[in-house]
Amino acid sequence: MSTPIIQISNLNFQYSKPILEDLNWEISSGECWMLGGLSGSGKTTLAKIISGELKNFEGKLKVSFDEKSKLPKKVLYVSNWFQFSNLEGDRNFYYQQRYNQQVKNDTLTVFAELSHFAKEENLDFGILESYLESFGFENFKNQQLIELSSGEHKKLQLLKALWLKPQVLIIDQPYTGLDVKSRKFLNQAFDDLIKDNVTLVLINNDDEYPESVQYFVEIENGKLVHRKSPKDFSKGEERTPKSLPFFLQNNNESQRENLIKLENISISYGEKQVLNNIEWEVNSGEQWLLQGHNGSGKSTLLSLLNGDHPQAYANEIHLFGQKRGSGESIWDIKEKIGMISPELHWYFDMNANVGQTIASGFFDSMSLYQKLSFDQQQQLEQILYFFDLKDDKNKKLKTLPLGKQRLALLARTLIKKPKLLILDEPCQGMDNEQTQYFNQVIDDLASQGQSLIYVGHFESQLPKKLSHKLVLENGTTQIKSRFEFLNIER
Repeated sequence: MSTPIIQISNLNFQYSKPILEDLNWEISSGECWMLGGLSGSGKTTLAKIISGELKNFEGKLKVSFDEKSKLPKKVLYVSNWFQFSNLEGDRNFYYQQRYNQQVKNDTLTVFAELSHFAKEENLDFGILESYLESFGFENFKNQQLIELSSGEHKKLQLLKALWLKPQVLIIDQPYTGLDVKSRKFLNQAFDDLIKDNVTLVLINNDDEYPESVQYFVEIENGKLVHRKSPKDFSKGEERTPKSLPFFLQNNNESQRENLIKLENISISYGEKQVLNNIEWEVNSGEQWLLQGHNGSGKSTLLSLLNGDHPQAYANEIHLFGQKRGSGESIWDIKEKIGMISPELHWYFDMNANVGQTIASGFFDSMSLYQKLSFDQQQQLEQILYFFDLKDDKNKKLKTLPLGKQRLALLARTLIKKPKLLILDEPCQGMDNEQTQYFNQVIDDLASQGQSLIYVGHFESQLPKKLSHKLVLENGTTQIKSRFEFLNIER
């Protein structure tokens, strides 16, 4: 019998409390595993230990590479988020920087990042070309890392992993931010890796997974537990339904109001056309689904609405009845909008505690720098209770599981009762129960007349009460219709 490529015996790890306790796991070369289960159970921690990122554990970890294999003798861990640096090695970026042509030119381009990786790992660029084409990424070579959306960053990480083809590959949330076509290609790529005897571990909360998965496991009470299928993974604690906080109720507008009006909107970066002659109106009481493949212009479109994109002044944009650039400040716009996005999450102050994180929504800041009024303190307590975050109020955001971090950021968007909610891939990192809970909250808000724009790639993970749909394709509007005329499986 051959020696397992990964052997874990009596593994223990803890932060402020035990995470992994006497965990045992053996993985043979060429196997494909899916590691699922609850948010915060220790999946990412285990992956970082196997890859060597975390070393302060107790127990035994042995990696036995196949000396006869032509595959690189490496354990590659692809994280949920891609942490990139500027040319000086600094990661101190700010949220609007990706749109600022004056100051953003200090990060590597995609081509430079790939060239550096190729040199480091002695890789052939000819092999990469087919992956670039299959992922629809061939036109991104000259874009800087800071310009990429969350889905595009995920693609870049996956491209490097598929290109390297190490003996052991661990991918955290492989489908995060990917469009339907990219997910289909990725599953085929995973099946091909298994045929080439790559050992694959997918940390995955999604219903989608490749046919090559052989084993399903989760971490329960610190130990590894085998399951027959993802349907047998532990479910999150069922949340007791609660009424919306009083200040979020009765949001129906007595008078129809035009919130957004875009006329012939075109945005380009150099020779690259991102948006081309976009026409769009959003009125109060409407709930829009915004979709499109990675790179179709969704993030750029949202940045125009949120006041972050400088080219907004060169276009015919009316926000809340006022033409952009007619005397309003960016803070006048942000006051009326509550937004959550993967990019905002990246740049948020993770050392802020949960209470500060949520309260910062009153001031549209990345942490809390002002004292709250009595009414604001009351709203904060109401929303902490509503989201079951009262016990986490004084915990630093970075100490919470990713799913709870997202709930805190949703609470931040709601606390000022904005006229318009913009929810860009809001459920990334959440387990299925958290996603259902999150979308139920959105449906409750929609029932109260809340206007919103929701970006989501998975049709099965959308709120039910969305009234309109806009699809971008190559920077132009391809579909614009009401849901009752669409055949969408829920």
